[in-house]
Amino acid sequence: MPPTIKTPPLPRKKAATKPAPELAHPPSTVGFVSLGCPKALVDSERILTQLRAEGYLVAPSYEDADLVIVNTCGFIDAAVEESLDAIGEALAENGKVIVTGCLGAKGNIVKETHPHVLAVTGPHATDEVMAAVHAQLPKPHDPYTDLIPSQGIKLTPKHYAYLKIAEGCNHRCTFCIIPSMRGDLVSRPVGDVMQEAENLVNAGVRELLVISQDTSAYGVDIKYRTGFWNGRPLRTRMTELAAALSSLGAWIRLHYVYPYPHVDEVVPLMAENKILPYLDVPFQHASPRILKAMKRPADSEDNLARIRRWREICPELAIRSTFIVGFPGETEKDFQQLLEFLEEAQLDRVGCFSYSPVDGARANALPDHVPEEIKEERKAQFMALQEKISAAKLRRKIGATMQVLIDEITPQGAVARSTADAPEIDGVVYIAPSPDLKAGEFATVRATNADAHDLWAKIV
Repeated sequence: MPPTIKTPPLPRKKAATKPAPELAHPPSTVGFVSLGCPKALVDSERILTQLRAEGYLVAPSYEDADLVIVNTCGFIDAAVEESLDAIGEALAENGKVIVTGCLGAKGNIVKETHPHVLAVTGPHATDEVMAAVHAQLPKPHDPYTDLIPSQGIKLTPKHYAYLKIAEGCNHRCTFCIIPSMRGDLVSRPVGDVMQEAENLVNAGVRELLVISQDTSAYGVDIKYRTGFWNGRPLRTRMTELAAALSSLGAWIRLHYVYPYPHVDEVVPLMAENKILPYLDVPFQHASPRILKAMKRPADSEDNLARIRRWREICPELAIRSTFIVGFPGETEKDFQQLLEFLEEAQLDRVGCFSYSPVDGARANALPDHVPEEIKEERKAQFMALQEKISAAKLRRKIGATMQVLIDEITPQGAVARSTADAPEIDGVVYIAPSPDLKAGEFATVRATNADAHDLWAKIV
């Protein structure tokens, strides 16, 4: 299950201390609220890039905006509620709202809840969103404001960016409705991906987070067709893409990688320090019976063997994963198998979700739904075990020297991340104050303390 990243709602406009000079033909302004996972964030960045390319300004508040775009999430009930609330707030504060994103693909729920929105589109629908904007705010014509940076408009800090390599998914997991909202797998041309990555690195990005719904399936839909980058042939395939990205000189982090056999090919790149020794692998469960009910690939024994093989190749490998407890039909025996897997796998970073029915998911029709109180008990037991595992693994890092990427400077020092930490979803490294610290830069530190989630360190 993907992590959630959101931009805050637009602030209310504060009273100006000095009126700004009026322009004869001021450009139209658009407010933007972005909710959902990193893939939705990339959709937001593409829309913002197109807005700026066409001369629209991005408003800092509801009152400054001529209209507001809300990019929504619709994966689970909590995300639906948050998206509907964000739409309602934008309508109340501004009155002119265009809705895009995954919630827009879930039937008429947006229009039924908020009938006064101007338009509703599904995800990865930049052209449709721009058409809706044009209908309300005719496109400005100004060759000077049409100029935008080559890397586009980004919502992440300047030193890291998400690189989306595909849309959609070919899996039909019973708990998931993403294929019905985003469609089957469609891989981006490898040359386009590499050009975007190169532009980002040239603009100062130090870390590229490679994302899609199934990163390890990149290129399957086009039979790993050979593309071109800088005049050189390059296969549309995860291993070849990772190797090419490694030549750019940035941290390369792979997310949403299914445990297929060919994933073994990228681990040597990690052992050779070409890409980060980090894999985000959504195992979801360990009971063969539950995995079958979920329609997930592989099984726990195969996964454990693969994890052992990966660590033999790259002992520094950090593995993150997500799991679902309380899936329909999950027995105490199934849950114990999950705990045994967790104990043996010794994963570095883990997220756990109690099963939540998603409107349209086939798992809703499965028998023997688990009572809510048992779900929460199992989740607490699962996370308590993982906390012990995580604490022990982090304690072993005390005294070690490591490279970190600094995200933020604070009065207490700096907040950074090691190669084992993805932004927003993993732990951090707190660094003692030093005049050499600068946000967006790398530093070499020595770990001095740890808890179950984070490290403390001093600059070397």
